[in-house]
Amino acid sequence: MSEVTIHPLADVQSGQIGAGTVVWQFAVILPQARIGTNCNVNCHTFIENDVVIGDNCTIKSGVYLWDGLRIGNQVFIGPNVSFTNDKYPRSKHYPEAFQQTVIEDGVSIGAGSVILGGITIGKGAMIGAGSLLTKSVPAGELWMGSPARFIRKIND
Repeated sequence: MSEVTIHPLADVQSGQIGAGTVVWQFAVILPQARIGTNCNVNCHTFIENDVVIGDNCTIKSGVYLWDGLRIGNQVFIGPNVSFTNDKYPRSKHYPEAFQQTVIEDGVSIGAGSVILGGITIGKGAMIGAGSLLTKSVPAGELWMGSPARFIRKIND
């Protein structure tokens, strides 16, 4: 397994990044973030402190991962996916704890989706591009739309 590759124009403050991971230009990764092995963190991304990313994940451009996000192994997060972590956000008023969002192993989230905080996306689920996900998704299901709804079971 190769070493971590960090583009010279990235701001990587974390020392908890697994071997084989590549971080592209203009990515910002805060000191306490944890990223697994063999991941691809594309340009123009931001990863906050209380974020855990598993192995073999792809984080495409324009994605911001906020405190409380837990991402499993082999997860694909498409470009410009938006996550939230505060149900009632106000400027300069912070909750005692941010909402925790769990993305289980093998999940794919399509480009431009919005994922509200405090939910779980089950193992192997897929979220269609442009979806607004307001509730948890069971394992192995395809959800899409605004708001997102169940479409069908996924057969691997």
